[in-house]
This record gives sequence, structure tokens and C-alpha cells, in this order.
Amino acid sequence: MKLPRLAVLLALAIAAAAFPSTSATAAPPLFGHGPFVVGHAYVDDNTAGSNTIAGFDRHADGTLTALPGSPFPAGGAGSGAGLASQGALQLSDDGRYLLAVDAASNQISVLRLGFNGAPQPVGAPVSSDGEDPISIAVSGNLVYVANAGAHEPNVTGFRLGWNGVLYPLPGSTVALPAGSGPDDVLFDPTGRRLVVALVNTSTIESFRVGWDGRLVAAPGSPFAAQGPGPFGSEFRPTDPSQLFVSNAHGGEGNGTVSAFDVSSSGELTSIGGSPFADLQTAPCWIEISHDGQYLFAVDTGSGEISSYAISPNGPLTLLGSTPFGTAGAGAVDARLSPDGRTLLVNGSRADVIASFAVSGGNLTELASSPTPLPPGAVASGLVVTG
Repeated sequence: MKLPRLAVLLALAIAAAAFPSTSATAAPPLFGHGPFVVGHAYVDDNTAGSNTIAGFDRHADGTLTALPGSPFPAGGAGSGAGLASQGALQLSDDGRYLLAVDAASNQISVLRLGFNGAPQPVGAPVSSDGEDPISIAVSGNLVYVANAGAHEPNVTGFRLGWNGVLYPLPGSTVALPAGSGPDDVLFDPTGRRLVVALVNTSTIESFRVGWDGRLVAAPGSPFAAQGPGPFGSEFRPTDPSQLFVSNAHGGEGNGTVSAFDVSSSGELTSIGGSPFADLQTAPCWIEISHDGQYLFAVDTGSGEISSYAISPNGPLTLLGSTPFGTAGAGAVDARLSPDGRTLLVNGSRADVIASFAVSGGNLTELASSPTPLPPGAVASGLVVTG
């Protein structure tokens, strides 16, 4: 007896569901279940002579492996020494370009990220309009660079074209005090305010960003950092009016982190009992969780990573610290993965990148950590993509 056509089709559909074809493409495993690439990580090697950028695949289990062809030429010259700055390497807001300082040639390189994550220079590097560029800030197509030259330090603005070309912004250069030691330039999440930490004078320059991209000094700027040696800085992702700055030069066991409210014009006022004790040595680099609830401070001098809880109005509560592990002292930049589940730490003094699983304010170094940096790298800056 011949079955009705509808019944045949139904039987075939049931059979296909019960016995899937072996030729079908399997769905990729979820996070933590294999070596699949979920993103990339990059550092500015600051290699002596020809500067390079080291690139890594980030795998689902947290493992890092060098990209084929890494390290990649940046185009300018590195100094071969630690830059002592935060933000030496940045990612454009659209995720298409890396911007890197070339400290020895006083230039900025732009590199386009290929489909496989490999960076390629976009034309020739451009002048940083100063000496010893060490830090970059990016907001949309607006870019500012901190030049730390001992005699004439400054911050200078650029526009990043859609094609990756960096154009100087006329009239944007702002001179900083001689010998002040700028080590971090930073936009707030809205791009309307910009701050510069000055490590040698223990002050913070603060600006409002005008409609034309040029800077307007905040009333009362520069402001006292509330601790010696302000170094790393970050605005709270969930509240652009809150700024946190590490203070690195308090001596052994006396590091602190300052917290400020920032007005629309850029004025800084202290939050609560700021500065907040770190109980470690030389907290230099900081990173805040994407949900704004936790702050991590990299204690370069004591080889620890301190964790704080951030209350809604900004005061910090120290939760404890995590050893930097096999890499020991000398950790520098730290960046969270886009999903917030992994903290990568550039341990350039030990020639490694260390990776930590993140659970709230708790850090656990991954079994695959640390990962070696390329020979000759004195890496600064850290970019993590998803």
C-alpha cells in the first residue's frame, strides 16, 4: 500500500532528527571546551631599532599561542627599554586598527588587523609631534598622544581616518610642565573629558574636550593626585564621572589608589576616604571590570595583583591580592578580555604574558600561563580582542 506523501515526508524528518548526517558541520564548542580561537592579544614590543608588535591567538580554554608571522613590523623604532606607561598600544573603537607608540623614532604607527588577526602597517608612521611618545588615548576618530620628553612634554591630537591614516589636529598640542613625566593619557567613556597623569609632579592634568577635538583645561587643573607617583588611570565604565588613579611611589607596602568625581568641565574632587590603601609596593597599572564593580591594580614592585570592590558612589574596599605567579615581580599593563572572564597581564620584565581566570574580584592563574614574549621584546601596552 502506498503511504500518503505527507506521511512519507514526516517519517523522513523524524529519521533525520534521530540519525544526523555525519557530514554535517558540528557547532563549535562553548567557552572552555577546546582550542578554538575566540580572539587575539597584542603588545607593543618596543624592540630596539625596528619596533615590532607581538600577536597571539586567544583560545577558548584561555591558552595563548603566537600568531603565524609574529612579531610583526610596526614601521618605527623602539627604544629597547621599558616605557613605564599605560596605553602604549590601543585599539580603534571600530576594532579595525592598532595604534602603537614608536618611542625611539618619536612616531605613531597604525596597523590594520587582518581577518586572521595579523596586523599590517597602514602607510608610514607619523610624527608624534614631540619626543618619547609613551601613551595613546582613542575616542571615536579622535586620538591623543602623550609625549614624555624631559624638556618639552606635551599631549597632541590627531584624527584617525576611515582608511587608518592618522592626521595631525592643528592647534591641539598642549604643553605640560618640564620634567613632569606624563605616563598615561586617557579619555572618559563619553570622549568629553581627558586626563593626563604626571608621575614626577604627583599631579593630574584634566581637560574638557571641545566640539572641535581640542582641549580646554579644567578650572583648577592640575590637581593633586593624593599620593606620590600617579601612574595608571581608568574611568569607571559604568559611571564616566568616576576616575581612579594608582599611586606608585609611596614606598614598600605603601601603595594607594585615588578615587575622584569628575565634573562636566573636568574638575576633580576626592571621593570618600581617598586615597585607598593597597598594602603592596608600586601599584602602577589598573583595570576595572566591565560591570564597574571591581578594580585590579598591578603591583609591579611586589609581584602581586590587588583586587578592590567599588561601591556605587566610588569608595574602594580592598579584597586582597593574588601573586603574579611564576613570572614574579615586574608585571606591567593589564587588560580584561571583552567577555570579562580573563585578565591578561604583560609581565615584560619576565618576558611573558600571564593569564588569570576572573570570578568577581577573585583571580586564578590559568594552567597554561605564562606565555613567552618574543626574544628582544621589552613589551609595553596590551590590547585584547574578542
